[in-house]
Amino acid sequence: MNGNAVKQEHFPMENKTIQTARAALDGQTRGLKRFLPFLGPAFIAAVAYIDPGNFATNIASGSQYGYLLLWVILASNLMGILIQSLSAKLGIATGKNLPEVAREQFSKPTSIGLWIQAELVVMATDLAEFIGASLGLNLLFGIPLLPAAFITAASSFAILELQRRGFRPLEAAITGMVFIVVIAFGIQVFYAKPEVSPLLNGLFVPQFQGVDSVLLAAGILGATVMPHAIYLHSALTQRRVIGKTDEERRKIFRFEFIDILIAMAIAGAINASMLIISSALFFKNRLNIQDLDVAFQELGNLVSPFSAILFGIGLLAAGLSSSSVGTLSGDIVMQGFINRRIPLYVRRLITMMPALAIIAMGINPTKALVISQVVLSFGIAFALIPLIIFTSNRRLMGGLVNHRITTVISWFIAGLIVILNIFLLYQTFFNR
Repeated sequence: MNGNAVKQEHFPMENKTIQTARAALDGQTRGLKRFLPFLGPAFIAAVAYIDPGNFATNIASGSQYGYLLLWVILASNLMGILIQSLSAKLGIATGKNLPEVAREQFSKPTSIGLWIQAELVVMATDLAEFIGASLGLNLLFGIPLLPAAFITAASSFAILELQRRGFRPLEAAITGMVFIVVIAFGIQVFYAKPEVSPLLNGLFVPQFQGVDSVLLAAGILGATVMPHAIYLHSALTQRRVIGKTDEERRKIFRFEFIDILIAMAIAGAINASMLIISSALFFKNRLNIQDLDVAFQELGNLVSPFSAILFGIGLLAAGLSSSSVGTLSGDIVMQGFINRRIPLYVRRLITMMPALAIIAMGINPTKALVISQVVLSFGIAFALIPLIIFTSNRRLMGGLVNHRITTVISWFIAGLIVILNIFLLYQTFFNR
């Protein structure tokens, strides 16, 4: 099967949507209607920014340090906007996803190495998402974790099945689950009644309190800026609407950037609300919460059983939606880096096995979530550095090549991430 056939099978667009998009590019539509055909890819990619790993790191950070690390979420989200815009732009400009471009530009051994690390990242991602959804079922309905894991497996297959009906139904389902998480945590912030002054101080004043706070900050970054979302976003835009000229491609990117801003603002608000709730309730009551099941119980004790239920619903919705996105990302990295595929459902079955094994062995699910975020943080540079190299290449990007300031900021972010990861590695293995 050739590359184009794979792309069309992954992300089929309905003819009506394509026609509406072409009309927007030709200036035949005005107002909100012209943006609608381009909305969706960023919401799917942004699901990676609110997966269950974020629950673990944000709850732990808020309960241990209050609002201190809220600025890290803001900074991570701003980084995410830039990174996702670069990924979307690469797909629009080249008609290829990031792994495909890497296969063309790098040597075969390099591509294989990048593929192997990307598969490890996707497995770590899937571990967090699968455990999170299973834990949500366990907390909400009292279902033992192992049976809950099998229910999660069946549900994730059902979500993937929506892709057969066209990509819009899958986008709608995932976007709907994102808004379930938004509603769940929006109501919880209202219940938590956070103090405004320390909240604003934590949001806008960068600060740390010792080595552990830096480690948690690195964990937040690893849980927020997700490598598989970088790979995925370029695939979501590469064949969605094809620009025939540089001017059309610039228009498409402007529309997609609006999609990114909306989706990332929502993801950032969700992450911030998790830390705010943890700060306002757990830190204030001197409860150092490291496990999500304990957070569920304490929300019931401190606020109400309804608050705990909302937390469980948010965790379940985040886990289910992000698990399907992880599976799609895995398919993309294999097809892109080594030009091979396995059936999507076989991949789903393979990637859920580590999570099932961890649950069956009785390993603490929250600890497994945190470990998965450490693994993810190491994968960011391997996705981000090639992305910056490619989007700074005028021969590849044409009129969508990075501005000089964009390239400088992108390299600064990549360097910061690498430094944080080296520090995290040192503290984890040599100073503990």
